[in-house]
Amino acid sequence: MQPMTAKELEYIVDSMSNEDLLMKQCASLIAMSTHPEIKNCCNSMLQMHQQHYDSLMHAVTHHQQLAPMQPQQ
Repeated sequence: MQPMTAKELEYIVDSMSNEDLLMKQCASLIAMSTHPEIKNCCNSMLQMHQQHYDSLMHAVTHHQQLAPMQPQQ
């Protein structure tokens, strides 16, 4: 497996930022809602976005182990 390109890393960072925003929005809806079904739905979505974020973080962590310490020429 090869290290990711800078463009691929940028895409992952953007995706992580989007997942973080979605988690915050779900948490906000959970806090504001009084309807149990809405809370349950938002909680499920919150968990899903957390899993996506964790998967992306794992990819970045794995990349750090593969990436060269010095820029390639």
